[in-house]
Amino acid sequence: MADRSLVMIRRELPADIDAIRAVTAAAFRTAPHSAPPVEPNGDPGEATLVSWLRDDDSWVPQLSLVAVEDDVVAGHVVATRAYVDAEPALGVGPLSVLPNHQRSGIGTALMHAVLGAADALDEPLVGLLGDPAYYRRFGFVPARPLGVSAPDPAWGDAFQVRRLTSYAGATGTFRFAAPFDRLSAEAVS
Repeated sequence: MADRSLVMIRRELPADIDAIRAVTAAAFRTAPHSAPPVEPNGDPGEATLVSWLRDDDSWVPQLSLVAVEDDVVAGHVVATRAYVDAEPALGVGPLSVLPNHQRSGIGTALMHAVLGAADALDEPLVGLLGDPAYYRRFGFVPARPLGVSAPDPAWGDAFQVRRLTSYAGATGTFRFAAPFDRLSAEAVS
């Protein structure tokens, strides 16, 4: 087995924007639960979502991270401002890795990096919608037993939260950044 190159996790740079869109589109193009394209025959909705998030007040530049291997952006994760009622929180997603780099540890490294960066910024809580079997390894648990309600009750245990060091027990309804609602509205129109 050949040695894999070292992967560097770092903040997104302006020169990474096109590569991030390409990574996100490739990662979600064949995903079973990806958002439909916003434009006919366009990229999956997640690729557009990242652009909308970048242009929104919820954007936290320190929490848009890329994985670079051999000078190629191979993965991306972003966390943006969210709320549990009036208390600040973060929403994670999308998490994207190029298909030919998946199952190599890049997604895991990105998730650990964004959680560590969020904790270093004294963020209290992170929420996401995803597969509980995958995200459990990062300390995510179903939100409902902690008193945090999903934006959509139909999400059930797929809506999960991760408490960070400064978590003080906030309860209420979780609200992702507005572009997530915009993507949902586009999907049904």
